[in-house]
Amino acid sequence: MQSRYSMNKKDKKPYIKWILIIGAVLIAASITLWLYLHDWDMERSLEALTGEDTQQSVPEAKAEEQIADAQEEDVVIPEEKEEEVEENLPVTQEPDEEAVEEEVKDATVYPESIELPNEPTVIDGILLANKQNPLPSDHNPGVNPEAKSAFEAMRADALESNIDLTAFSTFRDFARQKQLYEGYVAKDGQEKADRYSARPGFSEHQTGLAFDIGESGAEQHWAAASFGDTEAGKWVAENAHRYGFILRYPEGKEQLTGYMHESWHFRFVGKEVAKEIYEADITLEEYLEQR
Repeated sequence: MQSRYSMNKKDKKPYIKWILIIGAVLIAASITLWLYLHDWDMERSLEALTGEDTQQSVPEAKAEEQIADAQEEDVVIPEEKEEEVEENLPVTQEPDEEAVEEEVKDATVYPESIELPNEPTVIDGILLANKQNPLPSDHNPGVNPEAKSAFEAMRADALESNIDLTAFSTFRDFARQKQLYEGYVAKDGQEKADRYSARPGFSEHQTGLAFDIGESGAEQHWAAASFGDTEAGKWVAENAHRYGFILRYPEGKEQLTGYMHESWHFRFVGKEVAKEIYEADITLEEYLEQR
């Protein structure tokens, strides 16, 4: 005979089974409904359920990489465009042939035909003598007194540095220059002589303002390029402008001055002009072109 407890237990089993089945169905239906309400997006459903943003779980490095990628995609590099050429360009005139010839003129070359003038060339108060600007054959001023005094002052100051300067060649008249030039041509030929010696009437020594400077007791350096390497030569090159002298034929300026470099040949132009030429590191021709 079964007890009442055993019978009650047996009668309850079908009810429990149905309760479990109905509960499972309800849970499944609830999940389905929840997903439907969130567009079947599991991440969005979880965010809504937990209140957390799943995107915050993306590592920082990954986020920066995504930003960089997005920026690269947004950058637009403009195409390089060729400059547009205007159709209506101004009409330019062809350069004047004579002007071009004048611009490229080589000062080392004497003009094909040139006569000695009646008066010397003077520009802004400065007497100019070179291969394009000769002097009258009778121009005979002797040594310029002001230039002589300036040299004596320079020599006195150089002596304080144990340098004894001497002007071994100054004024030369037309006849003397003719004699010297013809001797150089006989020795070296006209083409070579023209590089270092002026034809009569074209010599700066005939102005009385040119001084060939050397050192007493060092005659081996007189009228030689080596003078520029001596202590005396360096001193004069650095200080001559203070007394009104300029190095007349600088190195590398032959096409402007007409003559090869002469470290010993100085020209008196006055203190003010000498200072300007020295500081600008230009030749007398370049200075006068600016006047």
